[in-house]
Amino acid sequence: GRRHHHKTPLPGARGRALVPAARPQLRIHSAPAPARGEGPRNRPGTDQMGGGSGGRGKGMPRAMAPVEEVDVAAVRYKPAELQAPHLTGFPLRAFVWLLESPLLGPLVTSILKKQNNMTQMLQHTVIPERPMFYPEYPPQEPERGVVTLGDDRDPVDRVEEALSCLAPYDPSGRFTSADEKNPFLYWKIRDFAYAYRSGITTPSAVAELVIAGVEEWNNKKPPMPMLIFFKADDLRKQADASTKRFEKGSPISVLDGIFFAVKDDIDCLPYPSKSATTFFDEIRPVEKD
Repeated sequence: GRRHHHKTPLPGARGRALVPAARPQLRIHSAPAPARGEGPRNRPGTDQMGGGSGGRGKGMPRAMAPVEEVDVAAVRYKPAELQAPHLTGFPLRAFVWLLESPLLGPLVTSILKKQNNMTQMLQHTVIPERPMFYPEYPPQEPERGVVTLGDDRDPVDRVEEALSCLAPYDPSGRFTSADEKNPFLYWKIRDFAYAYRSGITTPSAVAELVIAGVEEWNNKKPPMPMLIFFKADDLRKQADASTKRFEKGSPISVLDGIFFAVKDDIDCLPYPSKSATTFFDEIRPVEKD
């Protein structure tokens, strides 16, 4: 029954626009109280919306109806139109600096809240439920045809079990002879695995194509880097180790030799996690995956 969406600009954030944040919506409709006793309608200082009634005494806190007493079928989400600056680049950085100013920041925040009728939002409000920090789901019956992979098992075993659930791989039509001109082919993971095992190509050869593509975009005028951190020599080293495993006939799994990018808010040693800022990796260095 509660929806709360917000966006807060990070100091030093790059490439982000400050857009109007969704106003926290409270749509708590209380159904008529059952015969078991007092309900939301006769609880002092409480109305059907879960907020304080207009006639409550000064200083009396509002009380939201407990979730057990909410008629979910009556809940309706009504988005509100908000007024907020839409900023990018230097104006965004200046606005963030203004908000973080101990003197001017509270004043600007107060003006924005007043413009959007948010001055009393959740102030002096009693919520008769414990906060839930993690999503909770009721017990569910196992789904037919679904295999659950335990998180505590060896990663390689989990990958192999997941692979066994897929349809049999058929390379025919995916690869042609060397004499034929290959059409464009979007390779999938099992295409790479088949090509590596069949000697069609090697992780080292694919690594050079990846490096060439990254460097081409890095050297454009102006540069258009796809990655915040990239070391060609490190990629070559990993690809060489993978190529040697295939030569020995002992790849780790179907994922051996597969190249992928890591989102920069996921810790992956030894690469930095910047989280779209200029400073986050300096105050919280990556110590482990």
